[in-house]
Amino acid sequence: MTLKSLNDIIELAKGKETRRLVVAAAADKPVLEAVKNAYQAGIIVPVLVGNKIEIEKISKEINFDLSNVDIYEENNPSKAPIKAVALIKEGKADILMKGLVSTAPLLKAVLDKENGLRKASTLSHFALIESPYYHKLIGITDAAMNIAPEFNDKVNIINNSVEVFHRLGNMNPKVAIVGPLEVVNPKIESTTHAAMLTVMNQRGQIKGCTIDGPFAIDNAVSKEAAEHKGITGDVAGDADILVAPELNSGNILYKTLMFMGGCTSAAVIMGARVPVVLTSRADTDKSKMMSIALAAAM
Repeated sequence: MTLKSLNDIIELAKGKETRRLVVAAAADKPVLEAVKNAYQAGIIVPVLVGNKIEIEKISKEINFDLSNVDIYEENNPSKAPIKAVALIKEGKADILMKGLVSTAPLLKAVLDKENGLRKASTLSHFALIESPYYHKLIGITDAAMNIAPEFNDKVNIINNSVEVFHRLGNMNPKVAIVGPLEVVNPKIESTTHAAMLTVMNQRGQIKGCTIDGPFAIDNAVSKEAAEHKGITGDVAGDADILVAPELNSGNILYKTLMFMGGCTSAAVIMGARVPVVLTSRADTDKSKMMSIALAAAM
């Protein structure tokens, strides 16, 4: 199944059982607007944790009817994620979303050994990108969490991103390990990692996808560029997922696409027992809404 646009994600989410989205520290206007839009589209049912008076005040401003919405009072933003995670563990919510709280306390609550939601050994950021210059949706990982992932971390990051595609109906996504060039150079660790990951995939040590690399970015997304360099294979010029070498390049790639490439994204944190929607203030309303839809579609 090939997804062409983020609207396809909304349709997928609408076709599934409506999920309950719990927002930690929900007294945030842009977040509540995105939640309202997703609720009205029939994608999620909101569960709000935070300052009840502030939540009600903002909701009145944006015409968000809270009459059928559960609100849990927690005036300390740092404690709101703990309450939100507890609600998921109690079976009262299915997706976690960050509100007006910094990322650190949210992830601390998710990663708590006794009371958290950790599933995999590595949490990672995954963004699904709709570009006017590419023929389908493409994933980028990791643009927000893992600063300098070691080799085993990269295996986990790939598995997390492949899980997204499996849940969306693509059971064999094409994974391109990208870096500065398309040949192995022992002095550039990302290229040796790429070759090792490719061999692991060929030997069945990383399953459920087709991995190739190293690729320079042009060879991964342009058939013409790949053919010009004599690069063949299923992944070349047709990647579903781009795996960045480390956070610097991943973040620059992601934000360049957003702010200069005319792209829209949906992003989640993977590796927890439930999808985590972690939007930034710079994200557009559409990106926030699409991130909720992506979590619900999974």
